[in-house]
Amino acid sequence: MVSALIPCQVHRIEAAEAYPGSYDATVARNVREQREDARPAIRNPLPAIDEFDTVILASGIWNVRAPMIMTTFAESYDFTGKTVFPVTTHAMSGLGTTARDFGESCRGPRSRKAWQ
Repeated sequence: MVSALIPCQVHRIEAAEAYPGSYDATVARNVREQREDARPAIRNPLPAIDEFDTVILASGIWNVRAPMIMTTFAESYDFTGKTVFPVTTHAMSGLGTTARDFGESCRGPRSRKAWQ
């Protein structure tokens, strides 16, 4: 949806072990990953983000925070000098802890002020 509004490259972050198709099984896996502070492997990691000045980290909210695979992604790169925008979809939880979580896991973005 974002790429329909602004010109940008899109990279879909996919888990090496695909999330289940059923809602209940996905919720159970998510709860387990959050409890264990897991870093699920990414099936299709980007080799680098050097070419980008701005990064939009978009995801749903699962159990009041972004999926743990988003933390895997955020911790995998150096965001020094980049502008990072967290974007989320949610039904009832608002942003939850997403802004704080990305603020802690993204190394070196231009400003974390807006996240707090």
